[in-house]
Amino acid sequence: MNSDTVLIIEDDQVQQHMLTKLLKRRLNLNTLCADDGRDALRILNNNQDVMIRMAILDLNLPIMHGLEVLDILQQQYPDMPVVILSGTTDANETVSALERGAIDFISKPYETERIITTVKNALKLSVLSKEVSRLHDVKEGHFKFAQLIGHDGGLFPYVQMGRKAAQTSIPVLITGETGVGKEVFAQAIHGESDRKGKPFITVNCGAIPSQLVESILFGHEKGAFTGATEKTIGKFREADGGTIFLDEIGELPLDAQVKLLRVLQQKEVEPVGATKPVSVDVRIVSATNRNLEKDSQNGTFREDLYFRLNVFEICLPPLTARRDDIPLLARHFIERFCLRENIQHCGLSADADAYLKQCKWPGNVRDLENAISRAIVMDEDGQLDLGDFSRVVNDKNYNYATPMPEGVTQQYSIYTAEQDIKPIAQIESEIMTLALQYYDQNMTKTAKKLGIAKSTFYRKMASFTKNT
Repeated sequence: MNSDTVLIIEDDQVQQHMLTKLLKRRLNLNTLCADDGRDALRILNNNQDVMIRMAILDLNLPIMHGLEVLDILQQQYPDMPVVILSGTTDANETVSALERGAIDFISKPYETERIITTVKNALKLSVLSKEVSRLHDVKEGHFKFAQLIGHDGGLFPYVQMGRKAAQTSIPVLITGETGVGKEVFAQAIHGESDRKGKPFITVNCGAIPSQLVESILFGHEKGAFTGATEKTIGKFREADGGTIFLDEIGELPLDAQVKLLRVLQQKEVEPVGATKPVSVDVRIVSATNRNLEKDSQNGTFREDLYFRLNVFEICLPPLTARRDDIPLLARHFIERFCLRENIQHCGLSADADAYLKQCKWPGNVRDLENAISRAIVMDEDGQLDLGDFSRVVNDKNYNYATPMPEGVTQQYSIYTAEQDIKPIAQIESEIMTLALQYYDQNMTKTAKKLGIAKSTFYRKMASFTKNT
């Protein structure tokens, strides 16, 4: 499904149909319908890959009363808002439903604008609740791998490695291209270790002035140098008992690398100006997008430190290696942006969905988030389509990852090697790929020269790529 989904728990087929049409027409929402409580629970259990954001619940249901269903939903799906839509005139049932966790109670027959407003508010509450929960877990050091988007998809084998690493306190080195999510992966390692709930301190080694590295990492005494007007304990002592995440570790100056090596070997730091070292109990997780092994060989990174840090390496994949996670990530970023900017939630068209899955994304997850943010700003109708991603699709760095068909040359032939005529779909695919190459991957220009609409061009390319 290409948009958020509402679960309608209603035994009246006419009401199901009316609500389904209304929510699709006005809010571009998909729906799943259940005739009773048991059916609703079955749908929730069997459709965990579908983003069911809220439930609309009738109280007068067969088999199981609506209040009983509400109780189960509150227990098993506490973050999912439930709106009661019922023809009951019993005030006690209304009060009871609200006391048990329903966010609103709407009587039948309902006013269209009332239910549209209620559903909008419920969806916003759903996103807000999830984001608050995520931020709380990050702050408290309880963020887990299950909260990573793609933990059971493209990241699954790496999550398995991460969980093994979390069971120990050995140093972990997370490698991978820029923007693949190394920091959030480190947070999950911390959140599933026995250090969860303790400090998780992040240090960007590439952003620290070289003359301040030692002071920032290990602290200093008052008066240790000009400007040291007060004592600081440093990042390592801030992380005592927990985890320190050293991002861009490859940018650390050589003299600071020597001192970091001592921390790893002796488990103690020596603040600038101090007369004796201070013991620390810190788990070190570092990350880099550089080849530290190569850097250690050419002398820009200490080889002994490299071996100390690289006890357990996890190399996270680029976004192009986990394309099936892209729609989930896109919707996650849509939710966060709309919530942060307090604007109406946007949907994502099927064409845009297919296109995003086929882009190269040189900046990976961070790159995708930026593209989503720009698209929402450009959007005018509450539905992100290809036109909203114009700054992406016009950039040759984001062209389709479609290889040139083997054997295709500029002198194109419609015949196969056996001298049969090629299928029309193959001819179309190869001609469009040749044209893209000819016009330097400029899709807008290619579509124009071929005499077809851009949206048709994108859709066909996505279909060809998917079927290769």
